[in-house]
Amino acid sequence: MPQSSDTTSYKDIKITVLSRIRSGEWQPDSLLPNEQDLAVEFSCTRTTVNRALRELADEGYLERRRKAGTRVLSAPQRQARFTIPMVRDEVEAMGGTYRYALVSSKLEIAPEWLSARLALSSGQNVMHVRCMHFNGNTPFQYEDRWIVPASVPQVKQADFSQIGPNEWLIQTVPFTNVELSFLASRADATIAGFLDVPEGEPVFTGERITWLQGQPVTFAKMFFAAGYRMTTQF
Repeated sequence: MPQSSDTTSYKDIKITVLSRIRSGEWQPDSLLPNEQDLAVEFSCTRTTVNRALRELADEGYLERRRKAGTRVLSAPQRQARFTIPMVRDEVEAMGGTYRYALVSSKLEIAPEWLSARLALSSGQNVMHVRCMHFNGNTPFQYEDRWIVPASVPQVKQADFSQIGPNEWLIQTVPFTNVELSFLASRADATIAGFLDVPEGEPVFTGERITWLQGQPVTFAKMFFAAGYRMTTQF
C-alpha cells in the first residue's frame, strides 16, 4: 500500500518495484506505469520515482528509453558497482565511536588546477569544505572537498556543521561515474597537524571525482591516519 509523502523514499519504491518484478506481477519485457502515475500511487514526487527507477536501471533490472518508457529486463544484467564508503560506517564497523568536526566551509572561485581536473569554466564557483573525522578522540581522516554548485545547487544552503559533505552527498545526489586514485603522499604542516603525525610523514591518500550524467559533482582528497585499510565492494 502506498505510504504517505512524509515517509515514502526512493528506497521504499525500489523495494516495491523489485517485489513486483520478482513475484511476476510485472513480467519480463513489460512496461512499467509512467513516472507520474507511480508518483500518484506512492504519494511522492516524480523526482523520487525517477531516482528509484534510475538506480534499478543502473543495477540491471530495468531498461529506460526516452519516449519508449521503462521496461522490465528479461534477465537482470549484473554490473560492477562501486559503493562509496561513509566514514561513520567504517569507524562504527571497527567498534569505535564516530565523531565529526567541520573545519571550514565556503563558496570560492575554483583554483586553476581544479578547473582543469573537472573541466570547469574560468571563474566558476565551488563549495570548498574541509573537515575532520575521528574515532573517539583519535584522528581518523582529514577530508578536503570541492563540490560544484552548478551540478548540485542545494549545496549553497547545506549546513555541514553536523554532517560531513560525503555523507550529505550520498543522501542528496546520485552519481553515474567515479574516478578513484590511491597514493602515498607526505603530510604537509596542515595535514600533519590534523592527523597528529610528523610533518613529511607518508600518509595513505585517496582522491575521488564523481560525475552525474557527465557533469562534475565533487572532487575530494582524503588523508588517513596510520593503519587505515580501505575495503569496498564492486
